[in-house]
Amino acid sequence: MAVITGGAAGIGLAVAKRWASMGLRVCIADLGSERIENAVNEVAAFAPNGFENVVGFEADVSQRADLQQLQRFVQQRFGGVSVLMNNAGIQPGSSVFDAQHTWERILSVNLGGAVLGSQLFVPVMVSSGRPGLVINTGSKQGITTPPEDPAYNVSKAGLKVFTEALAHELRNTEGCQVTAHLLIPGFVFTGLTAQGRTEKPAGAWTPEQTADFMVERLNQGDFYILCPDNDAPRSLDESRILWAADDIVKNRPALSRWHKDYTEAFAQFVQTNQAKKP
Repeated sequence: MAVITGGAAGIGLAVAKRWASMGLRVCIADLGSERIENAVNEVAAFAPNGFENVVGFEADVSQRADLQQLQRFVQQRFGGVSVLMNNAGIQPGSSVFDAQHTWERILSVNLGGAVLGSQLFVPVMVSSGRPGLVINTGSKQGITTPPEDPAYNVSKAGLKVFTEALAHELRNTEGCQVTAHLLIPGFVFTGLTAQGRTEKPAGAWTPEQTADFMVERLNQGDFYILCPDNDAPRSLDESRILWAADDIVKNRPALSRWHKDYTEAFAQFVQTNQAKKP
C-alpha cells in the first residue's frame, strides 16, 4: 500500500497512476476535496480493481494532527503502508528578508512535512518486518542552491540532509527492510513550475517521464535519484554539483557560479568536465 502526499497533481499524481497500474493500492493525500476527488478518479482508471484500490485523504502535511489521522486511516483501511512518498511541496517564491510567515510556511511544508511523515509512518513500517520504501521529493535547488529563492532552497537542502540521515538510520537498524531514497527531479512541467504557461516547454520533462525514471532507478537501488531533463543531461548536473561543492574546498565566494568574476571559469569547467564523459 502506497501513501503519496501532494498526490493530487504533478509528479505525485503521475507516480500514483504508475503505482496503481502496477497493482499497488494508493492513498492520495493533498489539500482540496475537489482536487483529491478528481485525482482519485484519474488514478482509479489505471488500477486493476478501480476505486477499490484508490482512496483520497485531505491533509496538511505541516500539521501533525492531520498526518496522525492519515496514518490511522490507512492503517485501519489497508492494514499498513509499504511505500511512503513525502512529495508535498510549495514554491511561492521568497527572498532573504521576506516576512517570517513566508519562511515558516515553506519550511513547514517542504521540510517539516517530510520529517513529520517519516516520524509517524516509518517506525510502523519498520516494525512490520516487511520490505518498504520511503521516497522524499527533493530538488536540485537544494544541492546547487541558486540565488533568488532562498527559503525553497533551504527547505530542500534540509530535506536532502534529513533523507541521508534517515537512510543511514534505517540501514543500521537490525532486521529493517525499509530503505529511504531522495528523488531529485529535473525541470518538470507541473503546476508548480508552469508560471502561467499552458504548454510544456521543450526543455521540460513530463511528470510521467519523471515517474518512470524514478521507478527504474528504484529498481536499481539508487538513493540519489538524479533526474535529467531535455535541457540538462546528467553530465551537466554533475558539473554543477561538483562546482558547488568546490566553492568550499577551494574557498571561493559563496555561489561563485553566479559571481561575475567566475563566469568564464565555470563555463570552462563545464566544458572540460562534459568532454570527459563517454
